[in-house]
Amino acid sequence: MLGPYQWPALPRRVGSDWFTMVPVSRDVLTRSAREPDRTMTFGPGQTQLYDVWLAPAASVTVVLVHGGFWRAEWDRTHLRPLATALADAGFAVALPEYRRTGMPGGTWPGPGQDLTAALAMVRADEGLPEPTLLVGHSAGGHLAVWLLHRPEAAGLLGAVSLAGCLDLRMVGRLGLDDGAADALMGGTDWQQQPFLGSDPIDLGPTPTPVALLHGRADQQVPLALSESWMATCGTPGRDVLTVLDDSDHFDLIDPESAAWPALLTEIIRLTGSGRTA
Repeated sequence: MLGPYQWPALPRRVGSDWFTMVPVSRDVLTRSAREPDRTMTFGPGQTQLYDVWLAPAASVTVVLVHGGFWRAEWDRTHLRPLATALADAGFAVALPEYRRTGMPGGTWPGPGQDLTAALAMVRADEGLPEPTLLVGHSAGGHLAVWLLHRPEAAGLLGAVSLAGCLDLRMVGRLGLDDGAADALMGGTDWQQQPFLGSDPIDLGPTPTPVALLHGRADQQVPLALSESWMATCGTPGRDVLTVLDDSDHFDLIDPESAAWPALLTEIIRLTGSGRTA
């Protein structure tokens, strides 16, 4: 993994009160995990690839979309513990890479273009089950929900957003990660545009279900971002927002945390597949 990079820490608001920040474990970001069973490339670029973890008799493919505020400092490898755990739970897993800010082509629409191409290749991969679910964390949650609106995502089972940056304008207004959204969009003028094809909020309800999980103790991506998307775009009776009171930003991708059963429950609910133990 690239580094050393320090994830930002933001005060959390409860009601009208600010409170002192609490320590957050980042152990999962550097924890060792099983290597992928294979890595597939579909072009000459260093981000035109995806890793695969196989599971015996798997009937569903989970496509993991990593976060890191769209920045080059964080690549897909920090999701290997989650990929391994999902494979152990009975899912085939594909973990694609994409261009990120600080890399050539890393501003929008580069990340979206890469993931659209990766999704098409994963779905054409004869070694993977056809039913497919997206799971994205942080900036990856933004990208996963954005992908559901693409033609290449037609027929997907849906998406799970883990502390997703689902309201891009709010990410910009709050200045999360020292202006990560401005870096993604290549400046500041984008916030004044009446419609953003890059913002899940502007794209409206998704064609397929979305499950949102967010930790109330998240100090990196405020719960308000998931609440905003749910209030604006969520389909009543289909899309759900689950708030985990004692979970932080990184618990949601940590299979050793108390948040893991909640994630597995949502994946099984949306896919009708997998096992809880």
